[in-house]
Amino acid sequence: MKKAVALKYNVNKDRAPVVKAKGKGDVAKNIIKIAEEYNLPIKKDEDLVELLSKVEIDREIPENLYKAVAEVFGFIYNITKQGKKP
Repeated sequence: MKKAVALKYNVNKDRAPVVKAKGKGDVAKNIIKIAEEYNLPIKKDEDLVELLSKVEIDREIPENLYKAVAEVFGFIYNITKQGKKP
């Protein structure tokens, strides 16, 4: 079953990325659809989604996931910097 997690990070406000939405099945499809409608970058990483889906909504990601999420954000930054969609 498809799962999705949406993260938000405000460098001026947040100490770490925050889980803003998560779900599986139809909820996951809706999260992805909304991201596509707003042209937000999407990165497929099933293992990371599995770990992030255990974090409560509106909570910061745990410190042990910082490196993995930073790598995803770096990937997204590089893609968007080049004007491409991941």
